[in-house]
Amino acid sequence: MLQENLQSAGQEEEKKKGGGEAPDGAEIDRAQLEKDYILETGSVLKTRGRHAIHCLTVIGQIEGHVVSPPTQKTTKYEHVIPQLVAVQEDPEIEGLLIILNTVGGDVEAGLALAELIAGVAKPTASLVLGGGHSIGIPLAVSARRSFIVPTATMTVHPVRHSGMMLGVPQTMSYFERMQQRITGFVTGHSRIPEARFTELMMKTGEMVMDVGSVLDGEMAVREGLIDELGSLENALRWLYAEIEGRAAGSAGAPGQKKQAGGSAGRRTTGKGKGK
Repeated sequence: MLQENLQSAGQEEEKKKGGGEAPDGAEIDRAQLEKDYILETGSVLKTRGRHAIHCLTVIGQIEGHVVSPPTQKTTKYEHVIPQLVAVQEDPEIEGLLIILNTVGGDVEAGLALAELIAGVAKPTASLVLGGGHSIGIPLAVSARRSFIVPTATMTVHPVRHSGMMLGVPQTMSYFERMQQRITGFVTGHSRIPEARFTELMMKTGEMVMDVGSVLDGEMAVREGLIDELGSLENALRWLYAEIEGRAAGSAGAPGQKKQAGGSAGRRTTGKGKGK
């Protein structure tokens, strides 16, 4: 509802500008709606730069089917899914920027969001700030271009479970299959080989009470997990170049049917699957 009100306010503002009317309370209402949208979702519906970019933030714990304690900062997947659908469907939004600083969280919720991001046909870029740990890794690599700042870290570790579980062989089989889903997605959307990702995931001796590896920004790029070392400027520059390149391509070939811009599943350009 808040998003619909914000879009409606924007349309009214455009009408007033087109008719030469002086600004009135509508602009104030729109500014308040934009502020409320940021406070409620942690995202910006449309930036006001050269191109309209939707900014999506993934912070804290990725909340899934179970509500997290009120003392934890969370990203609720049921709030993010409609935003991703809106990005794909809104003709005014030209690209998507995902900013991550997450400790991980619910595996199925994280993978669901990662698959949706990978299926957005518009240019998408991710930027890891602070941390992109655990299930945050599939989210980071799901964009068509991934960036990480030098001071950020990414923790690669096996899937785990909290709470009661049955000590039977079927449980281990379930965990193995879940881990295969994560590994397959990460290696399918990045340049890291599957064997190397598994090696980093199962490494001992680096973390005191866990199995796995901690990669800083430079290491993540060197391993092929992330595409490029950079910050906000680099991510926006890449998005602008992609948007303008597509516009130039469609304008140069008016007789050809415009393609959706990339596969909805595994990436076909920009990154090759590690062998």
